[in-house]
Amino acid sequence: MKTATNSAIDRLKARAAEEGLLDVAYTTADSPFGPLLLAQTKRGLVRVGLPNQDQDGLLVDLADRVSPRVLEAPAQLDEVRRELDLYFEGKLDRFDLPLDWQLSGGFRQRVLRAINRIPYGQTRSYTEMARRAGNERAVRAAGTACGSNPIPLVVPCHRVLRTGGALGGYGGGLPMKQGLLELEGVLDGRSKT
Repeated sequence: MKTATNSAIDRLKARAAEEGLLDVAYTTADSPFGPLLLAQTKRGLVRVGLPNQDQDGLLVDLADRVSPRVLEAPAQLDEVRRELDLYFEGKLDRFDLPLDWQLSGGFRQRVLRAINRIPYGQTRSYTEMARRAGNERAVRAAGTACGSNPIPLVVPCHRVLRTGGALGGYGGGLPMKQGLLELEGVLDGRSKT
């Protein structure tokens, strides 16, 4: 019975997508740090929810800020999951995914776009990100942009450190930030809080 029900649900999801009734597709994906929520629009990846974030709350936020037509559609995010798996296996050093930047704007979006250009295995300071976004004195605002990054991991805010190399903060928690930097070969396993 469950298979027939799942098949019917899959058909309804496919029909909703075909008829343009789906504005935001989402799914979950495993990571070494816990489950991730992935969401995309027709433009591209719009949200990556980290393991310590409330997935239901993130979906409500997407419904409020993007469209109420949010539907679980795992197949539409296969490429995102594939690239994340390769990244976590250490086999991908640059994501090649279309991104939908609509959940950030103004200075925050400029900071995030600058962060998106930080190469794998390298770090930058919050001060440098503020400068690259057009206002080198807006260091706190650059930190806020990192903290509100709707597409972490793919837009690698974990590569932004305090001046002097201290980790600073991270939406997924400092152990996750440290783990990501260790994966990329930036840290050697010693805590740098």
